[in-house]
Amino acid sequence: QVQLQESGPGLIKPSQTLSLTCSVSRGSITTSDYSWTWIRQHPGKGLEWVGSIAKDGYTRYSPSLKSRTSISRDTSKNQFSLHLSSVTPEDTAVYYCARIVDDYWGKGTLVTVSS
Repeated sequence: QVQLQESGPGLIKPSQTLSLTCSVSRGSITTSDYSWTWIRQHPGKGLEWVGSIAKDGYTRYSPSLKSRTSISRDTSKNQFSLHLSSVTPEDTAVYYCARIVDDYWGKGTLVTVSS
């Protein structure tokens, strides 16, 4: 089955850019008919969709985060990445990468924004 693994720094300072990478195994990000997604969960709150990238590289973003969000991919490594600029403490959350349609998720990584 498909496996996803998030990686990136656990602590960043306000105004910096948060960059996370999702490594995918047992499933290709370029041939799968499904989108690959970033989702976050603030402490004690529900899940929030951040954005997705399709097999052709087409991206979609949450309207509330669109101005600060970019999702890219490295097809040679079968990875896709999240970049969230100008972070504030309100961006502190557990970030997940996932293939939502068939419920494949990474374990999540906590990112704390603090000076």
